[in-house]
Amino acid sequence: MVTKSNSLQKKPAHGKILQSDQTDQEEYSFRLSNISEASPANNNHPSPVGSDYSSPYNTPLEQSPPFSGASWDSSFPTSSWDQSQSSSPLSKSPWSSHVASGNHENYSYTGLMGSLVREEGHIYSLAASGDLLYTGSDSKNIRVWKNQKEFTGFKSNSGLVKAIIIAGERIFTGHQDGKIRVWKVSGKDPSIHKRIGTLPTLKACIKSSFKPSNYVEDRRHRNSVWIKHFDAISSLSLNEDKSLLYSASWDKTFKVWRVSDSKCLESINAHDDAVNSVVAGFDGLVFTGSADGSVKVWRREMQGKGTKHFFSQTLLKQECAVTALAVHLSATVLYCGSSDGLVNFWESDKLLSHSGILRGHKLAVLCLATAGNLVFSGSADTNICVWRKEESDHVCLSVLSGHTGPVKCLAVEEDNAATAGDKSHIVYSGSLDKSVKIWRVSAMADSMQPPVPQQPHQVKNINAPQTFPSIHSFSSHCSKVSRRRDY
Repeated sequence: MVTKSNSLQKKPAHGKILQSDQTDQEEYSFRLSNISEASPANNNHPSPVGSDYSSPYNTPLEQSPPFSGASWDSSFPTSSWDQSQSSSPLSKSPWSSHVASGNHENYSYTGLMGSLVREEGHIYSLAASGDLLYTGSDSKNIRVWKNQKEFTGFKSNSGLVKAIIIAGERIFTGHQDGKIRVWKVSGKDPSIHKRIGTLPTLKACIKSSFKPSNYVEDRRHRNSVWIKHFDAISSLSLNEDKSLLYSASWDKTFKVWRVSDSKCLESINAHDDAVNSVVAGFDGLVFTGSADGSVKVWRREMQGKGTKHFFSQTLLKQECAVTALAVHLSATVLYCGSSDGLVNFWESDKLLSHSGILRGHKLAVLCLATAGNLVFSGSADTNICVWRKEESDHVCLSVLSGHTGPVKCLAVEEDNAATAGDKSHIVYSGSLDKSVKIWRVSAMADSMQPPVPQQPHQVKNINAPQTFPSIHSFSSHCSKVSRRRDY
């Protein structure tokens, strides 16, 4: 169903394509690490040394009552999902109204196009390919949308769908039960998606089970073959030529799969806590972010006919969980979102030294995406910040408001209907409010603030005994929530 306003409408029950199983509460409950003792709030919020960028919403946080449902942890300060958008102070911002109405010339090409609503489950994953949009939720179903209408759907029977990625004719989905499903579109009927495999394959599991050296101990102190993930899949990524698939998991590892034959090439014990994100980047590098608060770099090398990954360096070590990563391939920039609401970034032409901070959110950054010279950040504060990279500076173009729940996933496509003089993108945002919203965002709009000049930033040896300093902001929740696996 497509609605042209911000209000959410329920689709009649007879419109369902599939019958969904009853969702297990445990499949979408939040995973928590140990909660540290709360410390007094700091209302002064000093800015860290170095380069940082602020949106107009850089204001002190006012804690609002937590969501009454069981799937949200009450120790994490959030806005209530079941409240209307008008209850949020952000909805009264003049910038939000400009984006929504399109009355101001600077925002005439940016705004909400519509909403895809299906009262079925919280949206955890998105993937766009051409005119098709794939959505995954905790209903275990994958929905396919075309031209803002529901096109088809298929059922996974493998736990909530936490990640979707497309490699040519194949669609890979990562699930709560640690499995990766492989799907293919029927050549005769594009509305039919057939499951063609599971990673790891049954044959590979049986073959590995004969060698005792292939077993590792999982977190429940059980033995499992190393090619299996034994906890939830949190992220999927493809390298540039789409020959390698990377999967990150709450089991503290990431694995490398060869797409051509579905073989698991490597399993790497990457972090001390859940790996929340993995992304294949530029120059043969792979980046991982974890609930242990670190961002690590891995170097891919060819060894004979095989591929091997080696640890390169640690870019960040902080108390707050790292929740999202994204790479700008053409600009060779890595972006990292954290549970403190900040987006840190590193530039390759500066030898991956810390280059600055983007400040625009009051709560955890849950997802990131890049397209052209734009960066998009979605947050538990229900908003999406749009940033434009201008050489060494970033400016905030707009804040997209409309969701009533945390923004969990983003997908961006070029706007093929854009005029010759306009550079715009279509942005899809999935939320725990059970909706997907479609936005048109112009890269030509004026910024909401002047760019902040780049300041020199001291290069630090992160592998030395001292660690990267904890970054505090107006939304510093690290002392209250400590490290979380996922949101």
